[in-house]
Amino acid sequence: MGTFGKRLADAVSARGPLCPGIDPHPELLRAWGLSVDADGLAAFSDICVSAFAGFAIVKPQVAFFEAFGSAGFAVLERTIAALRGHGVLVLADAKRGDIGSTMAAYAAAWAGDSPLAADAVTASPYLGFGSLQPLLDTAATHDRGVFVLAATSNPEGAGVQRAMVGARTVAQSIVDSVAAVNRAAVDRSGEPTGSVGVVVGATVSEPPDLSALDGPVLVPGVGAQGGRTDALGAFGGAGVVLPAVSREVLRQGPAVADLRGAAERLRDEVAYLA
Repeated sequence: MGTFGKRLADAVSARGPLCPGIDPHPELLRAWGLSVDADGLAAFSDICVSAFAGFAIVKPQVAFFEAFGSAGFAVLERTIAALRGHGVLVLADAKRGDIGSTMAAYAAAWAGDSPLAADAVTASPYLGFGSLQPLLDTAATHDRGVFVLAATSNPEGAGVQRAMVGARTVAQSIVDSVAAVNRAAVDRSGEPTGSVGVVVGATVSEPPDLSALDGPVLVPGVGAQGGRTDALGAFGGAGVVLPAVSREVLRQGPAVADLRGAAERLRDEVAYLA
């Protein structure tokens, strides 16, 4: 199957770097004329799968599925399988983070052999980067990826992420820890890039230094959250850069053609910037 880093690089080369999101927010369900229940969730997801079938990677926001309990998780499982059936890589935006056996259980769910396991998953390192080791190990064993939160665009994050640890910010220490994981993996596999990435918001005014990352960068916040596509040049040299967009495209629904067209226009816009 190849490492996630290699699969991602190949997919982006063929299909472009934009990462559309599937965020079935209740307000969007209503705006699309769908019921705010598992049936509406399923219809919303099916439309998104049809619209985004030609993209390299798609990011379902797990929270909006989880809100509907077991029925929501069943829809998410089906959505992951449908996207992968179209050759689309799936990034589960679950932001899991815990310690010990609990982290190992999250790893089995999202990066192991579970029906929920995606090609990659987002994770929070703010119980200490070492707490992610079970997830990193499980993902590596199954050739999956992990995107670690580093510098997020929410104002509450700055107090932690921009705090100094010696001569570095906390966010920079996370990036450097990911870079060390990737260097070791690249040395073992011989692949040109690692499979562990970081998340850096498009609205972050002073992003950490990504030049030694040797892995992908997920850049959420383009569009509705205020991130501009012309700011993506700041992430150049970091490897594969994935501008992520959700509401900017989803508010064009529910017609499949309108969703696809909006996503394709953004993909073309960011293709030479990312």
